[in-house]
Amino acid sequence: MGIGPDKKSTISFCRFIGLLLLCSTLSACVNQTIKSTSVPSVNTPSAQVEENLLLDASIAIFDPGLDDYDEDNLIYPEVRKAEARYMPTLLSESMQDSGAWGAVRVVPSEDQISDLMVTGKILYSDGEKLNLHIIATDSRDVEWLNKKYISHASRYSYGTTTRNKHDPFLAVYNTIANDLLQSLETLKEKDRENIRLVTELLFAQSFSPDAYKGYLQKNRTGRILVMRLPAENDPMLERIRAIRDRDNVFIDTMQGHYGSFNNEMLDPYQEWRKLSYEEAVALQELRAESRARLIAGGLSLIAGIAAASSGDNQTTRTAGNVAILGGGYLLKSGLEKRNEAEIHVQALDELGQSLEAEITPQVIELEDSTVVLSGNVEDQYAQWREILGDIYRAEIGELEESQGSLDETIEQAY
Repeated sequence: MGIGPDKKSTISFCRFIGLLLLCSTLSACVNQTIKSTSVPSVNTPSAQVEENLLLDASIAIFDPGLDDYDEDNLIYPEVRKAEARYMPTLLSESMQDSGAWGAVRVVPSEDQISDLMVTGKILYSDGEKLNLHIIATDSRDVEWLNKKYISHASRYSYGTTTRNKHDPFLAVYNTIANDLLQSLETLKEKDRENIRLVTELLFAQSFSPDAYKGYLQKNRTGRILVMRLPAENDPMLERIRAIRDRDNVFIDTMQGHYGSFNNEMLDPYQEWRKLSYEEAVALQELRAESRARLIAGGLSLIAGIAAASSGDNQTTRTAGNVAILGGGYLLKSGLEKRNEAEIHVQALDELGQSLEAEITPQVIELEDSTVVLSGNVEDQYAQWREILGDIYRAEIGELEESQGSLDETIEQAY
């Protein structure tokens, strides 16, 4: 006995509805988490370089990437600002591991004068994904690196056995360090000497622009060239070098402050990233499931209405009404999933807010009885630069006064 056309259409319609439900289920089950990530080792120089030719590198506190901040885009300013201080220290550790550099220091801003300045901007960061934009330029204003780095954390990065061994995004910092080393290896000995000389003259100009005017000049491509050299026994240059040594000592002290900040931040930050990772993955899955259910529900409603209104028998019309009910359920379920996703968003926001109080830098006072600096590390360095300027002006004043007395003595002798 054959199947009538009405029954065939009903069976086809039911198969269609079943296919929609199957598609929505399969879509919701997609899991895009990464199971493992490889961490490249830090490369070492191909040849040994004399100590006086080792270049110093400075890594400025990163731009937290809050230019386009919006409360709805899952950026937490308090966390980003902390990350902007945290990440440069990890990069400095990777660069130091290569043994290719002189001093590698984290500095408050890119205004710091150094052989190589590395700046970064956080384009995206949560426990699951990190996106950085890194630029490196030497003191001659020659760009070494201008590149974006993207990495995804492994699902095992936050396990109790692996979490404390290395940072979940260590691969990014090691890769950046290797890229910088690759650029460093292309330099000739003369290039290294020139970079160090330009750095010294730029530092001198920052304290005495008039005295060192004309020593440096930019060419048509924007590269800084040395036009003439000061005398090696120039007393003003000797004082500049002494000021620079003091500045480096203070910056080295700052490294301890940044290190303490990272140590205090590590536990709450790692916990935040672990939870953020879980929430980010759950959010992706919920959004995918919600989207699939909304689509399937909408299609079911359309098909059901069409069948109920144009069906040529009671069975088809009944199936259409069932489809309408099923489609409405899927739509309602999809909206509920979307609301559930918003709960996860709120949970992330609360995590970020709770972290802010734990990672705020403490007020620091130096032990020097003649100088007391307060505020965070960046504030202290700004105050320190003003003090260095006062020291330099005082010493130059003494030098000029001493030189005037010497000239007067010589005149009297003749």
